[in-house]
Amino acid sequence: MTSSKTPRKSADESDVNAALESGRRRATINDIARLAGVSKKTVSRVINQSPFVREETRVRIEAVIAEWGYAPDPQARGLAFRRSFLIGMIYDNPNPQYVVNMQLGLLDGMRGSGFELVVHPCDRGSPTFLQDVRMFIERQKLFGVILPPSVSEDERVADLLRDIGCEYIRIASVPLDEEEHMIVGHDRLGAQAMGEHLVGLGHERIGFITGLPSFRSSHERRGGFEDALAKAGVKLDPDYVVQGAYTFESGLACGEALLAKTPRPTAIFAGNDEMAVGVLQAARRAGLTVPEDLTVVGFDDFQIAQAVWPPLTTIHIPTREVGRMAAEKLIAREGREPGDPSTIIPYLVTRESSAAPKKV
Repeated sequence: MTSSKTPRKSADESDVNAALESGRRRATINDIARLAGVSKKTVSRVINQSPFVREETRVRIEAVIAEWGYAPDPQARGLAFRRSFLIGMIYDNPNPQYVVNMQLGLLDGMRGSGFELVVHPCDRGSPTFLQDVRMFIERQKLFGVILPPSVSEDERVADLLRDIGCEYIRIASVPLDEEEHMIVGHDRLGAQAMGEHLVGLGHERIGFITGLPSFRSSHERRGGFEDALAKAGVKLDPDYVVQGAYTFESGLACGEALLAKTPRPTAIFAGNDEMAVGVLQAARRAGLTVPEDLTVVGFDDFQIAQAVWPPLTTIHIPTREVGRMAAEKLIAREGREPGDPSTIIPYLVTRESSAAPKKV
């Protein structure tokens, strides 16, 4: 006599189902295959949108995936395809707003691609810098990396990436590599626009705060500024040039040093917005009003430029958009087309912190 009853689930299978239902563990691809009554290979084909799956099978598997909230692990997918679905951002930058904006842009560019972002802060001055970069790439089995300044400007890193066969995109103020590896910001053009703005207002005694010398942008911004002043017949006095570090604290210290000079400058151009905000603080401590007593301008147009009073006149570089473009260009190695050209033209944004010098 045969039984018509449905075979009972094993104790192990019941335990697994209970764990999934209670949320004590996440569903795996093996769970999805078992619950849908198909092979793991068939589930993988559905996940990767293979055309070689019957429609009714695809619908059933997708319903199980949706029910259990399954998402494939990027590293596991990488192993299956003999490559990784992880993209690294390697940076050494003292400006937290730059880092945040860049990350947001990279995530914008990766959205819908199946790639994930892994962030690696580093210290270019460390004796183990290159070793640490290599270990990070190999440990994560990265598909590729995005290199913002100043890591992007280090030829040793580019050489390392070529040696180990890792895809990469460099973001810099000037072309440093083959076009397929570059997003170029043209900082010199932005600094020229700021120089034209200040001399157009009538300023001649101008203070300038540079960024870190290890950043190519520091040299490009100073060079562009000096070009614009020279074209207008104005000389940038070396005594009115001080070195900052792209931080608020350095902007405050440099601003105090410039305002202590006799005669003091009628305008100060800080190499980025963080330092410009430091100069605003120095001006307040000195009892000066901006822009009536002193014009203060910056570079980058980060969120802080509009959050202070008076809002900063600055040079706009769309850092988040740059990140998006870099991610899309890197992913284009997969056969996708990037949506934009690989160059950025900065432009002047005029706000309340700049005005003609006070007449004496």
